Amino acid sequence: MSLLTQEAWTALIPHAGAMALIDVVVAWNATSIHATGERHSPDEHPLRDAAGLHAVHLIEYGAQAAAVHSALLGGVDVRDGRLVSLRDVQLTVDYVDLARGRLDVQAQQLVADQRVAQYAFQVEQHGRLLASGRLMVMYAVTS
Repeated sequence: MSLLTQEAWTALIPHAGAMALIDVVVAWNATSIHATGERHSPDEHPLRDAAGLHAVHLIEYGAQAAAVHSALLGGVDVRDGRLVSLRDVQLTVDYVDLARGRLDVQAQQLVADQRVAQYAFQVEQHGRLLASGRLMVMYAVTS
């Protein structure tokens, strides 16, 4: 499936307002998602500090892409999910130059069921890899 704006998933995920970093889903299928984030100017990003947007915050882009993907698949309430593990995180820059424009976020579902999901993610800008890794989310089980 392809090109979805925030309105298609915003009510399904916990991220809201300025903290909703994913703007558009370019494409998605049963195991992966390609999304973009470009709405925030360099001075208005909610995770930016005086030095700029540190690359460690790109993990949040990967986590939000995973949340959007899980929400689009249905079956679990991602609003009750918690990021519980990060593995093999690699950052190729210290700070992100938001003035260079859009961030492309890819996430691939590795494992998923009603209790847990594991994703590999990568964040690029103009074809340059900025961050990658794996993350695990656990969902609250309701009876």
